[in-house]
Amino acid sequence: MPRIKNLPHLAEQVFGVPQYATRQLMDSVKAVLIPRIQGVDGGTILALADDTPEREDTAPRQGGGVAVIPVHGILVPRRGQISRACTELTSYEKVRSQLQAALNDPAVYEVVLDINSGGGAVSGCKELADYIYASRNTKPITAIVNFNAFSAAYFIASACSKVVLSQTSGVGSIGVIMEHMEASRWEDQVGFTFTTLYRGDNKNNGSPHEPLSEQSRTFLQALINDAYETFTTSVAQYRGIDVQAVIDTQAGLYYGPRAINAGLADELSDPQTAINNIAAKYRPQPQQKSGIRLRAAAIDIQSKM
Repeated sequence: MPRIKNLPHLAEQVFGVPQYATRQLMDSVKAVLIPRIQGVDGGTILALADDTPEREDTAPRQGGGVAVIPVHGILVPRRGQISRACTELTSYEKVRSQLQAALNDPAVYEVVLDINSGGGAVSGCKELADYIYASRNTKPITAIVNFNAFSAAYFIASACSKVVLSQTSGVGSIGVIMEHMEASRWEDQVGFTFTTLYRGDNKNNGSPHEPLSEQSRTFLQALINDAYETFTTSVAQYRGIDVQAVIDTQAGLYYGPRAINAGLADELSDPQTAINNIAAKYRPQPQQKSGIRLRAAAIDIQSKM
């Protein structure tokens, strides 16, 4: 018998809500979720959020004065886990708790966000990015794009002190996407009938049990417009560039030097070299005597000969 646990909860996070995600990420999530909704796949359910204890310590990886925080896979508001689709999940709340730990650690001089993500949820993204933007006055926070920072992932990266990417790393996709799932024909085939009673003209907007009405389309488009304005104005503020320049990217993907020329990144380097260079800044240097102390030591030796 197919497992249907959490399917309504998962569907409401994917359909009918704005997403800071690439087209490809949306399609990959649907490829896992839709067969489960249809009941044709009874395997492990894709978990876009999970309230069970996290499987790894909330402390960031730290050494040599640098804390490295991974920002990988689908970005979600709450704690996450590996899905059956072999896609890693990272929650905004977890990144924030790791960043806070690093900022409060006197042994950490710089924080690195190791980013590889096609984006994710709108909810919680702006709040994390604003926290990063404010925190970079406390300690440097560098985003190393290893190897993609698109949509919500770029929202986060743009808030950092510096964005480093390689020749083949990509940033951008500054836009919003939403999909409405209309299931009325499938419901007819399986014999389901839903009768919805409500008060308030907008209460039933975007119902999956009927085609999208013009009223619903207008309502949902307004949500997308608000999320888009939040994204573009925030990137402009974080990066110190004109809002129109951000809008003119038209959610395009920018790689290597082109990303730097567009003002979306700062430095070209492969990820390993970038982290090595950061760590080298905080590596203890051998103690050397000053020129005066060396001369004094030489005079002292001569006087004893």
